[in-house]
Amino acid sequence: MSDEITPYYQALALQTRCFAVNGMQADDARARMMSTIDRIGGQIRASKAFIGQDLKLVVLPEYFLTSFPTRESIAQWHDIGCIDMDGKAYEALGNIAQSNHVYLSGNVYERDPNFPALYFQTSFCIAPNGDTILRYRRLNSMFAPTPHDVWDQYLDIYGLEGVFPVADTSIGRLGAVASEEILYPEISRMMAMRGAEILLHSSSEASSAQISQKEVAKRARAIENMVYVVSANSAGISGIGIPADSTNGNSQIIDPKGHMLAEAAQGESMIAHAEIDLEAIRRLRRRPGMGNLLARQRFELYAQMYEQHSFYPANTLKDGITDKSQFMQQQMATIKKLSDEGVI
Repeated sequence: MSDEITPYYQALALQTRCFAVNGMQADDARARMMSTIDRIGGQIRASKAFIGQDLKLVVLPEYFLTSFPTRESIAQWHDIGCIDMDGKAYEALGNIAQSNHVYLSGNVYERDPNFPALYFQTSFCIAPNGDTILRYRRLNSMFAPTPHDVWDQYLDIYGLEGVFPVADTSIGRLGAVASEEILYPEISRMMAMRGAEILLHSSSEASSAQISQKEVAKRARAIENMVYVVSANSAGISGIGIPADSTNGNSQIIDPKGHMLAEAAQGESMIAHAEIDLEAIRRLRRRPGMGNLLARQRFELYAQMYEQHSFYPANTLKDGITDKSQFMQQQMATIKKLSDEGVI
């Protein structure tokens, strides 16, 4: 348990616009990233001045630094769209966390020297002292490498705790879920099993006046795991082919009972901010009764079924990757296997 707990504070899902680096040369892409970080630093500084000094947690959207690869190969995106684990981008983000006295979370594409030919989509959290205290690599991705694709080697290096990291901090126990992974209940459950009280959800999702699948999932993950979900969506993506405002709006903060505490409309916005009450969530989790869904979990019921079944296989990139088409080919092979087995 972390010392000097802050029992209640404000959290902000900062809805900011993404400026893509697609098609740029590497030096130009890095310059744009640093410009983006500087711009976001100003937004956080101004947001804290407006919201109040009790703003302690800021979550940024997915793709906030670069957008996502479109026609770029794995090698090309590795060169222009990724940052180093100990590089200047993290240093600049750490300076923002320090100067604003906040925990700062977001999602980036990251190079790892242990896997020099690959990159991982990484959700991070930086503490107010500038140190990166949480680094979660997305486990389900359609067209990008994941730890599951090099599973055995990844476990040897980082262990299972490195796959599902939870940071014990003065503002609570923090876990991260990347983007569409909010649709995968197991990811959030693993974080809750390791004690997470707040899920940091960086997303860049289609916004709509109608309730979306991801909004349903955010509420479900909050309820079933008795956690806060701080979900930051982008305020549009400039510089790629899709209409810029397709992913614009609906950043949200949801409490452990599934209640929407705050939600932003479209556009760059600090409106999605709300109070996180650590004492309340801890009382709720320690209260006996039917409502304590976390304490009522019986994991032994499901463990054997998980052990007996494999759908999308592990270690598919252990021998490297030549083309992004490998991802689609693997999914097609998985669908055929499940069809042949009568599962689908």
